[in-house]
Amino acid sequence: MIELDGSHGEGGGAILRQALALSMLTGKAFRINNIRKGRCNPGLAAQHVACVDAAMKLCDAEVVGRYTGSTEVQFSPGKFKGGHHDVDIGTAGSITLLLQSLILPSIFCGKKVSFTIRGGTDVKWSQPFDYFSSVFLPQMKRYADIEANLFKRGYYPKGGGEIRVVINGRYNSPSQAPAILLLEQKKLLQIRGMSHASADLEGAKVAERQSSSAKLYLEKLNAPFSFNHQYYNSASTGSGITLWAVFGDEEIDQNNPVILGADGLGDKGKKAEDVGKEAAEKLLKEVNSGAAIDKLLADQLIPFLALAGGIIRTSEVSNHVKSNIYVAEKFLDVKFIIQENVISCEKQ
Repeated sequence: MIELDGSHGEGGGAILRQALALSMLTGKAFRINNIRKGRCNPGLAAQHVACVDAAMKLCDAEVVGRYTGSTEVQFSPGKFKGGHHDVDIGTAGSITLLLQSLILPSIFCGKKVSFTIRGGTDVKWSQPFDYFSSVFLPQMKRYADIEANLFKRGYYPKGGGEIRVVINGRYNSPSQAPAILLLEQKKLLQIRGMSHASADLEGAKVAERQSSSAKLYLEKLNAPFSFNHQYYNSASTGSGITLWAVFGDEEIDQNNPVILGADGLGDKGKKAEDVGKEAAEKLLKEVNSGAAIDKLLADQLIPFLALAGGIIRTSEVSNHVKSNIYVAEKFLDVKFIIQENVISCEKQ
């Protein structure tokens, strides 16, 4: 039984999510205590319970402590299932955070797996759907064919968003998978973006104003722009913008794509122009860092570095990175090395 301290590093839900993913992949049971110890409301929130439930159903796991407020969970996985799975978070809890537990074992299970998930697609403290689909998923092309479709946006507080993800892995074992080698940006080829809002904000042209503001702050990069605008019939009023910078020699390297992402999220009383500016300033910081991986993507790649090997240069080694390294080293016989902002992993 692997023992984990949930207060390690960033002390949030990341340790639980990564533990669930690696437990399902390796078949190793774990127990985690001090879950979200430093938060205002410690223990499992509704979205964390939904994550545990989804993992439990995927592999017929035996679980102790799967209730709201629980500060300790014990998870003993069974055999991983393929096929289609429906998951309803029931709140505006983040769909993309929940997927952090499901993507990894699904890629290497040797079966086709698909999910229909309902919840929040664009909410605080998580990557928005467009970052997931346009920044994270291109990195997964090394390992699998993954299709992600958005049917409905889900903003806070009601959520109600819906996506479908289909995963066809190429490798039955992570040991067969290619390493990640991402150290240099190379040439900036293009800035892309998706600006969106709920249908009740279309008259105020919120999506267009967000992207116009972002373009204004990104002009100094002297790169071509390609932006889309969309409005959605959603359960709650909301808006957001995701930007990503694409690098390469004369075109992007599909095997080791360099894509840096950033986002801004609308809120009550927050001007659309400020949302666009926020996202643009984040992206500028990432581009100017010279890194090949932005700080949000780095922590998500940690388990893949642990399994397949490789080396990455990120703009910042966050507490989420440290938390995910802590979990990976508990489950796998590996050792991570961090030198400034370069992260590599060695087999022990």
